[in-house]
Amino acid sequence: MSAFTVHRAAEAAQAQPQPAIQVENVTVHYGEVLALDAASLVLEPARICGLVGMNGSGKSTLFKTIMGMIRPDAGRVLINGAPPAKARKVGGIGYVPQSEDVDWQFPLSVRDLVMMGRYGHQGFTRRPSKADRAAVDEALDRVELADFASRQIGQLSGGQKKRAFVARGIAQGATIMLLDEPFAGVDKRSEATITRLLRELATDRCTILISTHDLHALPQLCDEAVLLMRKVLMHGAPEVVLQPENLAMAFGLDVLNRDGEHGRHGAGS
Repeated sequence: MSAFTVHRAAEAAQAQPQPAIQVENVTVHYGEVLALDAASLVLEPARICGLVGMNGSGKSTLFKTIMGMIRPDAGRVLINGAPPAKARKVGGIGYVPQSEDVDWQFPLSVRDLVMMGRYGHQGFTRRPSKADRAAVDEALDRVELADFASRQIGQLSGGQKKRAFVARGIAQGATIMLLDEPFAGVDKRSEATITRLLRELATDRCTILISTHDLHALPQLCDEAVLLMRKVLMHGAPEVVLQPENLAMAFGLDVLNRDGEHGRHGAGS
């Protein structure tokens, strides 16, 4: 092979886009408890993926590993081709937590929460710049919370709380968004608004991973779905992954009616 051919091959490899999220044979233990077992997952940019699994399946652990909060015992995670710590440092990963994981009594306004997304741009000690304030204003407008900017975060409705955290991710310019049960405890208007926002973000080249038990919403929202039980059991189109026999294999439940009780609530967080 000539040097010219090698050079062209290297150029072609560099021209191919990096996967947005690359999880390679990741294993995580909590003491003697196995949380993730050689889990592997690749998500390309601008895709929306639903993460489905029962309680204890490793969904939260996978999120924390992707964010760099947990170092795996084996395997590795790459975010846009780099370690998670680098992505976090530049504000590349946005996170919408479950409501029970947030102290809603903390004296923080909606604007303050969204401004936290700018810390990767401004640092903790520097005062917000004009660009920071403009980014926060734009994010609040996009999630329809501009009129609630001065309100303490605990005074928001369930759907508004989720939208406030989405706004934080928008303000920070995240290229990866991880959402943990974004539709739990929200009204129909907020569910529709969040769905619209996620589609817009994907159009803007943001990659979105959603952990949810609301299975009926996934085929309409997501490009892909992942079935997790400590390892990735299936990954593909939602209409394939969410077949009743696949869900029964993962959950050990009667989930034949996905629009019924099990369909909406059988897959715990």
